[in-house]
Amino acid sequence: MLTYICMPIRKTKFTQGEIYHLCNRSNDKGLLFKDTNDWVRFLILMLYFQSPTTIYNISRMVKTFSVRHPASNTLDDINTNTESNIIKNRYVEILCFAIMPNHFHILIQEKQENGISKYVHKIQTAYAKYFNTKYKKTGHLFQGPFRAVHIKDNEQLLHTSAYIHRNPRELKEWFNKEHTYLYSSYTDYTNKNRWGQLINTSIILDQFNNLDTQTYKKFLEESGTKNSFESENQQYLES
Repeated sequence: MLTYICMPIRKTKFTQGEIYHLCNRSNDKGLLFKDTNDWVRFLILMLYFQSPTTIYNISRMVKTFSVRHPASNTLDDINTNTESNIIKNRYVEILCFAIMPNHFHILIQEKQENGISKYVHKIQTAYAKYFNTKYKKTGHLFQGPFRAVHIKDNEQLLHTSAYIHRNPRELKEWFNKEHTYLYSSYTDYTNKNRWGQLINTSIILDQFNNLDTQTYKKFLEESGTKNSFESENQQYLES
């Protein structure tokens, strides 16, 4: 049942302090998440595996996670000391994310050498083990090595965040409502940040009027992300 995710040799060289757009999809274009517990488990792994800190009682955290309006959704089962240790010892820092039915996007900064590779290996292996055990599956859950795009300048940074946060528009029921999508950090940018220091919104939001986060929302709505950048990512996801 156990699926191992091999650490690939890739063309993209990760550099400490640099920012990257990561994405990966399911191996067979099938669903990565079949029920609410699956979505929540991946969300917890993504948020809390940013450091070597051991997280206990993940199953209990999943069960007690209340699916309400995204602005009021928090994970209360983790104690303050554990969260402080994650923040102090993190090898990556998440800027924004979107989890979709068969793929995920994370905009992330490497804080320690080899941090990104360790981070993605950790969450994909843990989730694949859980998924394959639960659904009695074998083989690879994810489609090979995760994709990584180096963010080279500020314009690319802003438009990548827009692309990631607009991703839920692909889902019919969330079209033009992506700012309320539970499994994205968009609501953390335009409403209350549900995760505190577990995601860093300031690198992007500080470039807008921070007293009025609707400025960022307006930027997304007017953003020209429907261009070659978005087409390139869509081709990857459909390949």
